[in-house]
Amino acid sequence: MSYWLYLPQTVPEEALRDGLPLVLMLHGCQQTATEFAQGTRMNLLAEKKGYAVLYPQQSTSVHAHRCWRWFDRATQAGGGDVQPVATVLAKVLRQYPIDRQRVYACGISAGAGMANIMALSYPDIIAAVGLHSGPVFGAGNGAIGALGVMQHGGGARSAEAIREVLMRRADFPTMPTILIHGAADSVVRSVNQGQLVQQSLLLNGLPADTAPRIRIEPAGRRGNRNGHVIRDYYLGRKLVVREAHIDALEHAWSGGDERLAFNAKAGPDASRMMLAFFAKHRR
Repeated sequence: MSYWLYLPQTVPEEALRDGLPLVLMLHGCQQTATEFAQGTRMNLLAEKKGYAVLYPQQSTSVHAHRCWRWFDRATQAGGGDVQPVATVLAKVLRQYPIDRQRVYACGISAGAGMANIMALSYPDIIAAVGLHSGPVFGAGNGAIGALGVMQHGGGARSAEAIREVLMRRADFPTMPTILIHGAADSVVRSVNQGQLVQQSLLLNGLPADTAPRIRIEPAGRRGNRNGHVIRDYYLGRKLVVREAHIDALEHAWSGGDERLAFNAKAGPDASRMMLAFFAKHRR
């Protein structure tokens, strides 16, 4: 599997002692790893914050559109596409000074589905996960089923899929999760975000009716920022789930480089939101 690794030129003092935090970034369908890096501008932020960033790339020999196969039963169970990504991640963890307590995963669309599966498969390694415009986990087996999930969510299967994860591992640790989705997304509709929130609450041991702390952010002047609602869910004093629902955003990375497909110029800046959330958590 091809991959790209960004290492910051300026290393914070903490990283000199403990190693660099690392973000595993998984692109969407019809994207390359380098397009994903450029569109999200994640490397620019990583340089400022002192993060390493790892970009595996799906092969066209595996899927013609470079889609991660989040909808395959084998992948959902920890096989399939999980294994080559895990191999790349393990190689980087061996060869570079990475802080094993600060390894994070995020992605968009199919990449979000894959990042979620990586977190569920390797919860001792992944400290938190970020899902942008992603499908709900555990449903839609096969390509036709995947299209159904993208439009309608996973239905009753959503809760069952997480219960199966918890049955396989009763001591599953908390998995802090940030979920970003556009209200105008017609590719992966926002019903998926609502079901992902419910899955995340279940995974983190919170009741389905847990009340969030809500913050409403109005749209910016001159269209530089879309209005959005942020809902934060806490386990005690620990923020474990953050949901950002963004007005007018279609199927695109919020605050990205609009010159590249699947990126929207208007904020909020999803990359900044991801790193700010990750900084609150370590394994």
